[in-house]
Amino acid sequence: MQVFCSPHHAGHHSSRFIRHGQFVESRDTPARADRILDALRRDGHTADEARPFGIAPVAAVHTPEYLAFLRTAWVEWQRIEGASAEVFPYVFPVRGMDHGYPTSVVGQAGYHMQDLWAPIGQHTWDVAIGSANLAVAAAGHVLDGASAAYALCRPSGHHAFADMGGGNCFLNNAAIAVQYLRCKLGRVALIDVDVHHGNGSQGIFYDRDDVLFVSLHRDPVDYHPYFTGHAQERGRGAGLGFNLNLPLPVRTTDAGYLAALETACARIAAFSPDALVVSLGVDAHEDDPTAGLALTVEGFRRISARLAGLGLPTVLVQEGGYNIDTIARCVAGALAGFENRESAA
Repeated sequence: MQVFCSPHHAGHHSSRFIRHGQFVESRDTPARADRILDALRRDGHTADEARPFGIAPVAAVHTPEYLAFLRTAWVEWQRIEGASAEVFPYVFPVRGMDHGYPTSVVGQAGYHMQDLWAPIGQHTWDVAIGSANLAVAAAGHVLDGASAAYALCRPSGHHAFADMGGGNCFLNNAAIAVQYLRCKLGRVALIDVDVHHGNGSQGIFYDRDDVLFVSLHRDPVDYHPYFTGHAQERGRGAGLGFNLNLPLPVRTTDAGYLAALETACARIAAFSPDALVVSLGVDAHEDDPTAGLALTVEGFRRISARLAGLGLPTVLVQEGGYNIDTIARCVAGALAGFENRESAA
């Protein structure tokens, strides 16, 4: 399988974020992508950089105001006397009372970021654009006739809405890949297997019937992102019935997950899409520090094998996974499962 990667991903490296009221070390380290790439090369995959596709595929998903904010936020923040080295929002809109758009970067940061888990550094914009570009390249490779392609995106994207980031995400790489495929294809399905609900992806496609969004994740009743990912969220307007959430109990194992995956695959098959995009998070692994679900490397292999069984042109986009000792084996196993072979990684 063709792998698209970028050597510049390490330019974005947030030193910390806020969890439980404390500054803690960020889990989204450059080593995540480096370990994955090393494993995939050992496993025989061809890994290449992507040609630039420009801003158009990104602008087809994200609003002009949000893109302008991401591009300029760090520079504007540094003009504030005594400001932190990275952009940290600290004033957020009150629900139902966001009737104006602020001119100050302080207000814009709260308007465009949903949490304190995505600080913006000097190179975040360039790296986020590069990450999205990989997803576009993978989608383009599939449009050119490949059966599948994988984008080693970092930062991840599935928590990014059209006008808002968070959860280590700035641009929604998977949604950008979906929209790029839609330029030439009629219907596209997006399935998210990250341990967290893909709230940004759901938000982007919630009113649409040309894109089916399916997410399997730990039940958000007591887990990030808390406010979305519940089974009753089925879409809105034209999109009603084209959103399927399958929340799972804490520490669900391979067997329970694969049973839920059958429901997801049946819905995808009924939708009859022309292509599939997979938000491939591997933080559902039993040893991941997110402690949500309890999948194994073999579980990820079987998940991808089942998705391959749908027989659709497929773009796989990297999302979460934060155990440095297991992430590479999980991803390599998933790609091997998709190709119906064993992994040597």
